[in-house]
Amino acid sequence: MLYPKHYQDSLTNSMDYWNAQARALDWFTFPAQTLSLDEENLARWYAGGTLNTSYLCLDYHVKNGRADQLALIYDSPVTDTKATYTYRELLAETARFAGVLQQQGIAKGDRVIIYMPMIPQVVFAMLACARLGAVHSVVFGGFAAHELAIRIDDAKPKLILAASGGMEIDRIVPYKPIIDAALAEAKHQPGACIVYQRSFIHADLKPGRDHDWTTLLDNAKPATYVPVDATDPLYILYTSGTTGQPKGIVRDNGGHAVALYYSMKYIYGVEPGDVYWAASDVGWVVGHSYIVYAPLLYGCTTVLFEGKPIKTPDAGTFWRLIEAYKVKVFFTAPTAFRAIKKEDPEGVLKQQYDTSHLKYLFLAGERTDMATLQWCENMLQVPVIDHWWQTESGYPMLANMTGLGLQKIKPGSAGLPVCGFDIQILDPAGQLLANGEEGAVAVKYPLPPGCLTNLWQDTPRFKASYLEQFPGYYFSGDGGYKDDEGYVYITGRMDDIINVAGHRLSTAEMEEVVAAHPAVAECAVIGVADELKGQTPVGFFSLKTGVTQSEADIEQALIQLVRNTIGPVAAFKRAVQVERLPKTRSGKILRKIMRAIADDIPFNPPSTIEDITVLDELRILMKEKRVGGGA
Repeated sequence: MLYPKHYQDSLTNSMDYWNAQARALDWFTFPAQTLSLDEENLARWYAGGTLNTSYLCLDYHVKNGRADQLALIYDSPVTDTKATYTYRELLAETARFAGVLQQQGIAKGDRVIIYMPMIPQVVFAMLACARLGAVHSVVFGGFAAHELAIRIDDAKPKLILAASGGMEIDRIVPYKPIIDAALAEAKHQPGACIVYQRSFIHADLKPGRDHDWTTLLDNAKPATYVPVDATDPLYILYTSGTTGQPKGIVRDNGGHAVALYYSMKYIYGVEPGDVYWAASDVGWVVGHSYIVYAPLLYGCTTVLFEGKPIKTPDAGTFWRLIEAYKVKVFFTAPTAFRAIKKEDPEGVLKQQYDTSHLKYLFLAGERTDMATLQWCENMLQVPVIDHWWQTESGYPMLANMTGLGLQKIKPGSAGLPVCGFDIQILDPAGQLLANGEEGAVAVKYPLPPGCLTNLWQDTPRFKASYLEQFPGYYFSGDGGYKDDEGYVYITGRMDDIINVAGHRLSTAEMEEVVAAHPAVAECAVIGVADELKGQTPVGFFSLKTGVTQSEADIEQALIQLVRNTIGPVAAFKRAVQVERLPKTRSGKILRKIMRAIADDIPFNPPSTIEDITVLDELRILMKEKRVGGGA
């Protein structure tokens, strides 16, 4: 087994280890230093090195025998459209669009906001920005105008790239009115907006500011790649902040390229030429890392999917794509499979497809409950690997590093630390906790290559958010514990630990029990304010299709399950049936918002919510069921 030696080397000989990994890439100038500190005393990787991420993703492969290999497969069941691009074709599209950007005056260091759905043009745009050394900031298509305006004012882009609209199952979402409203609100005004007109919705263009994508492309000349420093920013990706002001996560070029190339080989266990599919969106970090950059850096074929796990057209969509494109490694969020399981609990649709090319299924984004993991194992008959990472890390921090030999899979654990991540469990005073004791999940600083280097133009907030609570560590914000073999169990955000009559209890542990009930499709457990006990847990659950048991019977069964598994100390005495749970568009359940509704605490509906009407439904339901004091 290669993992133990690699992991130990990555910590004790980190400079040599990451220097060796960097040599896998085709640098223009190999770095003079592997690790150094910048003027803010923050860690920087590969100072003195020069490279270009677009070159590494495209030109390098075209020059080295992969020109005619498929690079990108586009599959859009919502528009009934499919397309493929070889590495040669993807390079041509990217170089031409980089020429468009050059004609608009875009150069190294300029910021470009990309507001687009899952179409090939979004990939061309990201790679074209990287080609010129421009810094892209992708904003999830359909985000509210106010949230887009905040990002415009923070990033101060020279240009906005957009599509005329997106398609959500069978609903058209016009993008241009959102952009116009955002620009009306924003203090900063970009020089121009380039709009890609989709066949099903036409956007009105404002003369003098807005330009038609295709017209500009027809008149553009291909642009070559611009060498950039390893420490130059590649992109800004905004993530939610506790103050309501989004945090602009900054990713560099050098560490990012090394880390993502490394992860494809050693975490996901693929080979160049394999088909790799991450079912996410380019608006999220998974889309940045594992739809666009990592597969192309490594010479794989990546799948760009514009659709949903269900209703496009049915719960067999994932199986169809895995069969059609001979996907070797598939990565998605557990919530996607919960949706599929709810629609097709017996996996009848799965029987129509041959998924035998699949070697691994990776899950992340939400904690993978035991029931979902076992269902996926039964459906696919391959290792199902839960792993853990964040927007800030950019790639996994906990995983089963399959490229170093498949480790033992422990259901409930996100695996062992990925090489370079020295992960510890700390008490509130920053002291190490013993195995089995739950505390704060923290990573020794400096972090390995590929992680955030700073927040966009806000070093004080970066230090306050991540480095100051536990000096010498990056604080993840998550809680968890280690077992005696070093496996780490993530129990949820630290604010998902509730205090019931002086007992600190994990709502994630209770969710695990509730999710195990055969009738439950999806669930959440939150702590609701209680005058006597401080907090009491309340469960919310949706049912699988076809279940006929009454809500009262299921509630009693769930109460008994939690009592039998965790004990009376859990004080779990309420479980409420819901049609659906409030989620972000990436599938994370909005537990904090649910608590706010129950406790009558003011909150701003997040821009990331999938459907805001679910909050009103939940508020009415809580009032009817007398859940919490404020509902």
